[in-house]
Amino acid sequence: MRTQHHPARDDIKLSDIFYALSDPSRQSIIKELAKKTVLNCKNFELEVAKSTLSHHLKVLRESGLTQTRQSGTMAFISLRREDLDARFPGLLDAILGAYAKEEQDASGA
Repeated sequence: MRTQHHPARDDIKLSDIFYALSDPSRQSIIKELAKKTVLNCKNFELEVAKSTLSHHLKVLRESGLTQTRQSGTMAFISLRREDLDARFPGLLDAILGAYAKEEQDASGA
């Protein structure tokens, strides 16, 4: 089984997080994970090629935003909430709150 790189908590950088979140598809992945906690890589609602999804998941993982746990042939993705909150207190909640506000504004509510 291939080992996937996850940065140590102290190696997570804001610049990597902001780069990872600069893509709308990766933003969608983060929003889904915030709602469902853990997702199998086959359960994301993005309409992109499998290779494109793999790339987006790799960028998120290597930025320190997500954790990938392998179980046999399945990959389970989750937010690294505890690590992110310890490294950058309030950052993830601020990002998710901004996404929620954007969605609310877009719906005209």
